[in-house]
Amino acid sequence: MRTDLFDFDLPNERIALRPASPRDTARMLVVEADGVLRDHDVADLPQWLRPGDQLVVNDTKVISAQLSGRRIGRATEPKIEATLIKRIDGSRWQALVRPAKKLVEGDRIRFGNEGRVCLLGHLDAEVAHKGGEGEVTLSFSFHGPALNQAIADLGATPLPPYIASKRAPDARDMDDYQTMFAQNEGAVAAPTAGLHFTPALEGALRARGIGFNRVTLHVGAGTFLPVKAEDIEGHRMHAEWGGLSAETAAALNAARAAGGRIVAVGTTSLRLLESAAREDATIAPFEGDTAIFITPGYRFRAVDILMTNFHLPRSTLFMLVSAFSGLDVMQRAYAHAIAGGYRFYSYGDACLLFRKH
Repeated sequence: MRTDLFDFDLPNERIALRPASPRDTARMLVVEADGVLRDHDVADLPQWLRPGDQLVVNDTKVISAQLSGRRIGRATEPKIEATLIKRIDGSRWQALVRPAKKLVEGDRIRFGNEGRVCLLGHLDAEVAHKGGEGEVTLSFSFHGPALNQAIADLGATPLPPYIASKRAPDARDMDDYQTMFAQNEGAVAAPTAGLHFTPALEGALRARGIGFNRVTLHVGAGTFLPVKAEDIEGHRMHAEWGGLSAETAAALNAARAAGGRIVAVGTTSLRLLESAAREDATIAPFEGDTAIFITPGYRFRAVDILMTNFHLPRSTLFMLVSAFSGLDVMQRAYAHAIAGGYRFYSYGDACLLFRKH
């Protein structure tokens, strides 16, 4: 399919720079299976679900993945910005760096941040490998928990580029850009549908007999990349690590066998569930990388309902929701949202999509 089929015009003022407060007061556009659109709020979610339905939330925790430093050991010391995108092992990370042209393999980068102290005052890394499109492998001088602490001390919240280009990260973002389910460190972007949840909303859902299930998918920076290929078949997805336990798989299979529906909170939960789904639509335990790319024509096996935010034009996530509900329906839904003043992207409002069968 042509990538331009997934393009649309979004006015700048529709991009949310802060989340709703309280979080469950965000608006929620309900898109029913027959394409009917209904305007609601996130707090209305319980009335759209049935007892026995199972929510699946992503419990990944965003790390302070944005690091600032300079190249050292050569005649000049240019500034280097790095965004960690995937842990390789105890001391190595894949990262996106700017300006990549200033670096070659073997270069040393010293990361630091005035006013914030990290163990010895800075964090050094060697460029162990340099790939294309600004991607490098950084081998850090610290290992394991010491490295985790150094990154936490020196790094900043990696706000999406469409927010970071309009304002700098601040202390509020450390809380705002983390879901209430965040537990397992490793994401460099938030699973943003989970940002809408509050303890009050969780209580209302549980009181209605709706279950909560946790999975982990460490969201990478590739989630923000637009598709540049003219045809979607030419796009390469970045792999992300995920895990779904045997206990969670068994609970979801049992609930579905009893008539309950699987409700993915966010495209990250959906991508992991679909990666773990067998041909017979049961869910298997899963641990490892997934680079699943869901586009129109995909046959969904695990997920019946999707709660998600409003996504970028030409993005893999807009392609995913178009596969779930139909491209024509999602084009109409997004036009309705733009005209109706809905707020877009990570800090924006929500959609509740019922799968087109």
